This record gives sequence, C-alpha cells and structure tokens, in this order.
Amino acid sequence: MSTSAVHLIDLTKQYPQSTKPAVSNLTLHIPEGAVYGLLGPNGAGKSTTVMMLCGLMRPDAGTVNVLGMDMETQSVEIRKKIGVASQDIALFPTLTAYENLFYFGRMYGMSGSMIRQQIDKYLHVFGLTEKSKKIVHTFSGGMKRRLNLMAALLHQPKLVILDEPTAGVDVQSRNMILDFLMLLKSEGTTIIYSSHVLEEAERICSHLGVIDEGKLITEGTLVDIMNTHSDCQSLEQLFLKLTGKNIRD
Repeated sequence: MSTSAVHLIDLTKQYPQSTKPAVSNLTLHIPEGAVYGLLGPNGAGKSTTVMMLCGLMRPDAGTVNVLGMDMETQSVEIRKKIGVASQDIALFPTLTAYENLFYFGRMYGMSGSMIRQQIDKYLHVFGLTEKSKKIVHTFSGGMKRRLNLMAALLHQPKLVILDEPTAGVDVQSRNMILDFLMLLKSEGTTIIYSSHVLEEAERICSHLGVIDEGKLITEGTLVDIMNTHSDCQSLEQLFLKLTGKNIRD
C-alpha cells in the first residue's frame, strides 16, 4: 500500500438535535501525491469530513492522521503544512489582491521576501499581475476564486484541500485552475478535491472516495472503480448508480 497523506479511521460525528450521524465510522486512505476526489450528494457528510480533516471540528470518535501526524495532538504542525480553499471566498473585500496575499503569507509565518516572491509567482500564473493593486470587491467571481486559491498555496503546502474550487467561474478560469492543479500533482502535492462537477473530477482525479449518508460507498483509483462498474460510461453514470437519482436538498 502506498504511503498515506491522509488516513481517517472510524470517523464519526453527530450534530446536536440530529437523529443520525453526519459521518458514521468513516475510514479513508488518501495516498501521497494523489488527486483525491471526495464525492457525494448534498448532505452526504463531505463538508463535515473536511472540517474534521482540517482540525476545525473534533470528531465524536475515530482518528485523523494527516501527513504522518495525529490531529488530536499535532494540529498546529498539521495546519502549517496544509492549504485550504473553501467554497466560501475567504478574502478581505476592502483590501487589494496584493494586500490580501501578503496578510495570508504573514499568517503562515513566511518571511517578507518569500511572500513577495510567491505573490509575484502566483499573480503571474493566474493572470492577475495587472490587478494586484485593485480592491478585491471590484473583482469578478472568477478572479476572486483564483485569488482564494492563491491564498491557500502561498506557503507551498504538502496537502491542498479544495471545496468547489471552480464554483461560479467562467470556462477560461475553470480551465486555468484545473491545469494548475495537474501541475501541482506533477510536483508531488496531494490534493483533496470536493466538487459536484463530475466532469472535472473525471478529468483530474487519480483516486475517488464516494460517500453518502456519512458512509463510504466506494474508494480506489478512478480506473479501478470504473473498471469494476463497466456498465457505466462516465463518472456521472457511476455516481447516480451508487447514490441514486433522488434529488437531495
């Protein structure tokens, strides 16, 4: 078995007033260097799993091991080595793009020279160099989404966790983001990718974990899972086969 970047063991979380767990005895193995698609319908437990994985929520039971460290005792060290881009844009709207990125660099404890170097690099990569001095609230949705991703990458994390990273962006921005994620993978970065856009997952993911009602339905490489369900011609067909066609709210 390949080395785990993330290993979740028997993870369980139930919210107060809820009649059943949001996550129930969930065990996931995410190999180092994988682009791992964490997939599931609305209410499947994906966001809860990600919050526990990031150390933002404590599980009721089970263990979270990230990059060889235990979240219960080494959460500070883990957070220094991971980057998180949530679905909600986590930027200061009244600051410029450059000011936002510099703030996040300082938050990660980076030196000023390293921050400036990384900012210049990512502004160029994501086509925002000419917008660096513009106030963020004037940005389009695609520009904000790219900047949000840049903020998660400045400190060169070994693990990047992305929740709907292309939500609300145009085709060009989506293609730019996906191409860059493939470049990150080629450099050995582990990526956890959660999205409802199954065509994107099929394009970039090497491994998949499909969960529903807080439980793991299937996990493995994309190739092996598709071969196991040879009656499915696409990831969308497989997803509907495993999770059903009922609408989830």
